[in-house]
Amino acid sequence: MNRLFFPLLFVLALLASCSEAPKTEKAPQDAVEEEEITLYTHRHYDTDKAIIQKFTEETGIKVNVVKASADALMQKMESEGDQSPADLLITVDAGRLVRAKTKGLLQAAESEALMKMVPEHLRDTDNHWYGLTKRARVIVYDKEKVDPATLSTYENLVEPQWNGKILIRPSSNIYNQSMLASIIAHHGNEEAKTWAAGVLQNLARKPKGNDRDQVKAIMAGEGELAVINTYYLGKLLNSKDADEVKAGEAVAIFFPNQDDRGTHVNISGIGVAKYAPNKENAIRFIEYLLSKEVQETFAQTNYEYPVNPGANISELLQSWGTFKEDNLSLTKLGELNKDAVILFDEVAWDNGPTS
Repeated sequence: MNRLFFPLLFVLALLASCSEAPKTEKAPQDAVEEEEITLYTHRHYDTDKAIIQKFTEETGIKVNVVKASADALMQKMESEGDQSPADLLITVDAGRLVRAKTKGLLQAAESEALMKMVPEHLRDTDNHWYGLTKRARVIVYDKEKVDPATLSTYENLVEPQWNGKILIRPSSNIYNQSMLASIIAHHGNEEAKTWAAGVLQNLARKPKGNDRDQVKAIMAGEGELAVINTYYLGKLLNSKDADEVKAGEAVAIFFPNQDDRGTHVNISGIGVAKYAPNKENAIRFIEYLLSKEVQETFAQTNYEYPVNPGANISELLQSWGTFKEDNLSLTKLGELNKDAVILFDEVAWDNGPTS
């Protein structure tokens, strides 16, 4: 009996150990896949980095950031095709966003929150992209030499009184292309071409430099008016460079066309990538960027106007005054971009004034 009893115990013990084996091989709980999104972005501001970090802290969603120029990012998405890890694309100017949509790099993304937070003219007609922040393209003038009462509209810049006084960027700049596209949308190609030729003859110098360079040129006495995006003036006034601050303080802002269509505005914007692996979290990120708190952060630290109507503007933006903005659908800026480029070439914009 003893000979049977002990082998039986051995068999029972072996069976018990086999039945418990799966418990010891069970995957640990911390092996659960981490939620994440991949953001391709043209923006390069410290503000954005802090906002992304806070989003991760609040949601647990990691944001993988890939930075490059808009053209480089779009080329990357095209070459990656349906293997692209991109969930989102951020770039500046509606013209570029329309280009991304035309290339088939974006997809429709909708939510009730997005519809409420982004006015219709500041988003794609098919919801492939949404505005994040606004920049008004305004006239800045030398406070010592120009009476603002003599300013009125973009169209007025062709008048003889401004001969040799206007400063502006080259035609290759997307901001200028979109501004001319807006004029085409309102007046047609022929009038827009006449306008471009008239402004060209009133330039103080050959178009060159960026928006901040135009303001510095006013300070240097090279001209009296410049066409710039508002947030560049904010950057000058808050620069660590004393000369840049002085240049910013030498000018004031004038919002054109307040008695008719309103001042031309453009955006930085965002869209969900065509093959986004994490579309739901991508939309969640867009909603976060458009929330009142984050929109006010953009206004406070990067001097951009909020897209969300419920967000407040910063003290600096308030000091520039309120203005009526052009409610032209920004989709038009992209659709008419090619026309604008052609018109700039036809008037030989980058050669500068002929007299």
